[in-house]
Amino acid sequence: MIILAMTGASGVIYGDRILRALKDAGVNVGLMITDTARDIIRYELGRDPETLEEMADECFDSDDFTSAVNSGSSSFSAMVIAPCTMKTLSAIANGYAGNALTRAADVCLKERRKLVLVPRETPLRSVHLENMLRVSREGGIILPAMPGFYHRPSSIEEIADFIAGKVLDVLGIENELFRRWSGEDMKRP
Repeated sequence: MIILAMTGASGVIYGDRILRALKDAGVNVGLMITDTARDIIRYELGRDPETLEEMADECFDSDDFTSAVNSGSSSFSAMVIAPCTMKTLSAIANGYAGNALTRAADVCLKERRKLVLVPRETPLRSVHLENMLRVSREGGIILPAMPGFYHRPSSIEEIADFIAGKVLDVLGIENELFRRWSGEDMKRP
């Protein structure tokens, strides 16, 4: 199982597209959505968060410390936080497991499982960059929501799919969510 957590930053479309891509790839997904992310899903996607939860194999409350994902003995293989707020990043970087979400991320790092953070903030302060470096040094993967445009996206969904595809790449999951760079396009007149 891969845990997908969505925190209260703008860019919940990334979490939505990652969830869809994981399910399309046949991956079991445990979903964790913070209360603020629920509000942003309603605002940015115009949908109820329950529509995302219905796609997941299991849902976890981000404040439930009794959840299985809070223990190193749980069997999930990786965790993705998309979008990842700077508050969540800071908590993870500094070992502050103040809720079930940051505790599950802490489990990933201490158990040497893949932890992928998709921060969605701009511009970045020095402390944001330092926190990203701290997580990276511990084995976490920082995958900022910085889409490429060489695949010539024609919709917001295709832009978000570029990030979702990169997340799946990092997780080792085959996907065709975006056209990969070959160099040939630049050679055409």
